[in-house]
Amino acid sequence: MTESQRLTEFRRQEEELVFESFDHHAAWRLGSLIAGRAITEGFGVAIDIRRHNVVLFRCILPGATADQEEWIRRKSNSVLRFEHSTALLAEQFSDRNPLGGGWLDPADYTLAGGSFPLRVRGAGVIGAVTVSGLASDKDHQLVVGGIRNYLKTVAPGTST
Repeated sequence: MTESQRLTEFRRQEEELVFESFDHHAAWRLGSLIAGRAITEGFGVAIDIRRHNVVLFRCILPGATADQEEWIRRKSNSVLRFEHSTALLAEQFSDRNPLGGGWLDPADYTLAGGSFPLRVRGAGVIGAVTVSGLASDKDHQLVVGGIRNYLKTVAPGTST
């Protein structure tokens, strides 16, 4: 897939994966779906769902390391700052890096894939769902697959 095709795909995902509503119960169900898939696949990941600084769901699976805590913090900061997935941001900024140089501090932000905006119709981005522990693309796919599964099975009719 070319850079342009990847960017188009990431934008399409953000347009498609929109919630009608999202509360603490939705966070639990979404996080549990993602964790269930990770357990089935044997992925040692950490999963985090937050509304800005309030953690609504957290799961650390066997094989995840202490580093995942920092990756989650930095990935979710990037999503909440730009209101786009870290995969889209990484692709969009592939020719210029906004980290360092006085713009964004790399100690607080990263463009590694695996964090996705929680977008609610009529409200915009209200939080982020983040996975850390795999390669960036695999982290992203696990999050997107979980959201897609949630919208299809738990909250049918909520995506566009």
